[in-house]
Amino acid sequence: MPDLGPRPVERRLPTEEARELLALVREIAEREILPRAAEEEAAGHFPRELFSLLSASGLLGLPYDSAYGGGDQPYTVYLQVLEELAAARLTVALGVSVHSLSCHALAAFGSEEQRAAHLPAMLGGGLLGAYCLSEPSSGSDAAALRTRAVRDGDAWVLDGTKAWITHGGIADFYTVMARTGGEGPKGITAFLVPGDAPGLGAAAPERKMGMKGSPTAQVHFDGVRVSDARRIGAEGQGFAIALAALDSGRLGIAACAVGVAQAALDAAVAHARERRQFGRPIADFQGLRFLLADMATQIEAGRALYLEAARLRDEGRPFARQAAMAKLFCSDAAMRVTTDAVQVLGGYGYTADFPVERFLREAKVLQIVEGTNQIQRVVIARHLAGPESR
Repeated sequence: MPDLGPRPVERRLPTEEARELLALVREIAEREILPRAAEEEAAGHFPRELFSLLSASGLLGLPYDSAYGGGDQPYTVYLQVLEELAAARLTVALGVSVHSLSCHALAAFGSEEQRAAHLPAMLGGGLLGAYCLSEPSSGSDAAALRTRAVRDGDAWVLDGTKAWITHGGIADFYTVMARTGGEGPKGITAFLVPGDAPGLGAAAPERKMGMKGSPTAQVHFDGVRVSDARRIGAEGQGFAIALAALDSGRLGIAACAVGVAQAALDAAVAHARERRQFGRPIADFQGLRFLLADMATQIEAGRALYLEAARLRDEGRPFARQAAMAKLFCSDAAMRVTTDAVQVLGGYGYTADFPVERFLREAKVLQIVEGTNQIQRVVIARHLAGPESR
């Protein structure tokens, strides 16, 4: 009899170093993440100590330059690391993705002096980042943000509120988009704000459907003073910097979605082979076999889509349209796959004693973060047909 059932994903990796990296990630997932994932999620516990381990293991700076403490890994490898982490616990994978997103502005648009001064600690020094774009009144319409930065000599003073901030209140640094000029996207500038800056505070974490272990909170800036040396890029360049980061961040969400879906499929296959009804395993019944086949096909298609977008990025070619497609397809697929996994487990799937109900709750947020899936359709359509008429 062949060895059937869930098994590690077979991955095409470019180097032996990448294969060793994925093996390390699986070891950390099996030893440090999986055994406590359900309990800590139910308790709303954020595993900060685990992020210290990930940083020490070189996993918080994988796609960045080794000259600044990064891992020099292509996005095709980094995203597969995220997928493995997401299959173990989405709070961890999304945290790594958000941290990477928070480092992008400085790594891609900062000066040499800024990168040398800050990136080593951000990428491998145990720090944790947060990305501040959305506000209570500007989510999908991010260019309408109201948080303002006013020049005061050689410094800037920030006032306003950011919303839906992953790691809000616990981050060591915040990449913040604030208005320094007039209305619209050209009046926005990016800043790197220390987490302990006077005047920076956070509201109580949001009470969410899923990902209870990942703190999401409003972040308040009340006269927060930062030096001009912490301005990233030129004045008015902030919105372009934000969008460039989001293109890469959407690929991170796509990989996380595939990881959650893969975990749900693995749980469904294992249950279908063990659960017996009418004298045989339920995996023998064609209706259920077809359901599993469809789930697996959606996962493989999503993985191929995000990896193709990552290859474009690694080659320095435009990838914004493909990133939007990957985020859209993979997160929608994760929602379908986790819903079907609950169905495979029947009543058991609806209880917190089995992980698939948690996977279903977690998959939902992936259709919302880093731009809703409706916004992804807007982005894709603009690439196909041009901007809307005004």
